[in-house]
Formats: sequence, C-alpha cells, structure tokens
Amino acid sequence: MSENEHFLNDKKHIVSMRLNNADRIAVRSTAARLFVRESELYRFAVYHLLNRLHKLHDESCTGSDLLPLFLEFKEELNIHLGLKKHQLFKIFNGKNTAPDKFVAMSDIELLLLPHHAVRQRLQQTSDAAGQRQSGTGAWLKCYLQEKYHLNLDVDVGGDED
Repeated sequence: MSENEHFLNDKKHIVSMRLNNADRIAVRSTAARLFVRESELYRFAVYHLLNRLHKLHDESCTGSDLLPLFLEFKEELNIHLGLKKHQLFKIFNGKNTAPDKFVAMSDIELLLLPHHAVRQRLQQTSDAAGQRQSGTGAWLKCYLQEKYHLNLDVDVGGDED
C-alpha cells in the first residue's frame, strides 16, 4: 500500500447520530470529568464496542462460535438493537456454517426471551433439565456450553430469579 493510499484509508469521516437529551448530557459530563472532548469520548466508545464485538468482524466465526458473544451482550443487543429471531438465525447460520456449528432456532430464541421465559423453556428441554442451575443465566450458559461444546468464560448476568 502506498503512502497516499494509507493516508486515504486513515481519513476520518463525519457521522451523525441522534441521542436523547439524557444521553447527551451524560456524555458531556463524562467527557468533562475525564478532561477530554466529547468527540474523543464518542470515538473511544465506538472503538471499545467494536473491540468487544470483534467476532462479528471475523468471517470465519459462524454458528456456535458466536454464542459466547451473544450470551455476553444478550440484554444489550435485545434492548438497543431489537434483533429478531430470523435476523439472529442469519447471523449465526447464514454464512455457510459447518453442520457441527449450526445453532438451532430453539436455542436462538432463548437469547431473545426474558429470564422467566428462558427458565420455563429450559425446564421443558430434556437436554437442559439435568444441568439445572439456581440462576437462569448460569443455567442457559451451562446448557449452551454442553450442547455446543463451548468454552464459555462470559458473565451472563441478570440471574435474579
């Protein structure tokens, strides 16, 4: 890559986004407390989020490879992005997923349900019944870890039952 091409690829772009007043005030006060410009805080937030979602950048991560990510961000992705089960199915299984990495629609639905409904569904699932945990998040994690042979070190939080 020539120096000129690198320069063009490093070019910053102006983006626009809508924020509610409370979020805007929170960003402003946080930036002031950190003694940085608001724009630096926005760039930090974007960089941090993209780092946390790194598996979505990797085309080789498909199917069950993505389960740890979606378990970690279960609440946030549901609340802020409003993903539907068919969208998640495409995200998990839409890119030539190997059969051993295929994620069942019933398990994708578990990522979208509220805790009480996840608990009810796990109680009705024979594969999950033997792994019962006191917390719903821990039970879901254990079930998916066993079924998809995952090494999960994510905090699934929200275990209030």
